[in-house]
Amino acid sequence: MPRTEGRRPRVAVVTGGASGIGEATCRHLAEQGHRVAVLDLDGDGAARVAKELRTQGVETLGLAADVTDRPALDAAFTEIRAALGPTEILVTSAGLVAFDRFEEITPERWNRLIDVNLTGTFHCCQAAVPDMVAARWGRIVTIASSSAQRGSPTMAHYAAAKGGVIVLTKSLARAYASQGITVNSIPPSGIETPMQHRSQAEGNLPPNEKMAANIPLGHLGTPDDIAAAAAFLASEEAGFITGQVLGVNGGSVL
Repeated sequence: MPRTEGRRPRVAVVTGGASGIGEATCRHLAEQGHRVAVLDLDGDGAARVAKELRTQGVETLGLAADVTDRPALDAAFTEIRAALGPTEILVTSAGLVAFDRFEEITPERWNRLIDVNLTGTFHCCQAAVPDMVAARWGRIVTIASSSAQRGSPTMAHYAAAKGGVIVLTKSLARAYASQGITVNSIPPSGIETPMQHRSQAEGNLPPNEKMAANIPLGHLGTPDDIAAAAAFLASEEAGFITGQVLGVNGGSVL
């Protein structure tokens, strides 16, 4: 059941909400008593998560949404306003990963990674910010990647896109602080997600045991670890935190 003590319910939008970090974030925000819009390219998955939350008494909406399609995304936010209210919390978890040697990255592949990870984040933030400005209150949490902080020899396109997300986060934090809007980023590392499992199956990442050996805490993290941090940054209690990059990585050295 939602926990609402001492908190004002808000309308939260989570992209990539049908699985992994996004799904966990939807659940954590719902537990705080918020109304939750679940957006994902996988519309059936978004509807499933929304249905499960609804059985727990949560006001929710699940929508298919491509973060690279601005008109469709704007239409989704309009539908959210009509069904749940203006957006006050945004968590941008939608993302696309790829592994390629730098000299083998095609312009099309480069553009696709930038479009989903960076431009998609831009679209979502720009769609949500007017509601937050009108309310003079807002929380934006972007999901970046530790590869954006340390680089990656086989993920230059992905790392560059996520690096852009971090700088976009800091820029928005400075632009909207005076209007009661905080903007922070979480760059996960060593988190066990469906995306990680696919990358392992394709031979692009080592098995869990080898990954865990490089983490000081000695084990991989879970989507709930990221979701808990995102829910905190989206809370009333985090109102004096903005423009920050919160590493949730088990102590990994960048």
